[in-house]
Amino acid sequence: MSGVKYVMYGAAPIPLDLLREAVQTIPDEGFLRCYGMTETTGTIAMLTPEDHSLEGNQRMESAGKVVPEAELKIVGEDGEELPRGEVGELICKSPLNMEGYWNLPEATSSSPIDGWTNTGDAAYMDEDGYVFIQDRSKDMINSGGENVYPAQVESAIYGYPAVAEVAVVSVPDDTWGEAVKACVVPKPGSVVDPAYIIAFTRERLAGFKVPKTVDVIEVMLRNTSGKIMRRELRAPYWEGRDRAVN
Repeated sequence: MSGVKYVMYGAAPIPLDLLREAVQTIPDEGFLRCYGMTETTGTIAMLTPEDHSLEGNQRMESAGKVVPEAELKIVGEDGEELPRGEVGELICKSPLNMEGYWNLPEATSSSPIDGWTNTGDAAYMDEDGYVFIQDRSKDMINSGGENVYPAQVESAIYGYPAVAEVAVVSVPDDTWGEAVKACVVPKPGSVVDPAYIIAFTRERLAGFKVPKTVDVIEVMLRNTSGKIMRRELRAPYWEGRDRAVN
């Protein structure tokens, strides 16, 4: 791999355990996390090689800091900027932001004014300006009034040695409205015990974020870009209901 100088990654949050393993496997390369979207014509935040370490660190869970010529901020439902550390929607302003969606005036009008564009991602920004993506806003699980972001739970479960892939989705719950479910693909030759996964996660996360149930599946549903199709995974659990929230 002497010809490899940088390893760039993006598209979705990568679990810290998996990222640490990658950095340790090819330690002489520079790792770059790039965060952006089609509507911003590319990268708007970057985590540089200097922010990666063999031991792993909190910043490796972030999307990095804003790139030159772009502006980022976290806003609440009222559109006002939130204090550092609070979770809201990440919005972006840059010279390369789109002007609108082709033939979709309603979608265009739903974006903030004055050149700002919605990302649809729930995130927070720390005091040093590092952006921590929690998940897609639409994938958030509301369980008993508490917000649970699937990517955070998935990151915790990835630390379990027998797990190859995991996706966390919401399922209906008569008590809590929505409950957290983990769909897990075992590593080849490994056996996953759902009870062990739940106990393992409870050691790493607050109780309301711990999966109530775990399903072991053979293959993870992904789209052509390689992203996990959470909506399709959760659909069977909501069949027969008028809406996919509870």
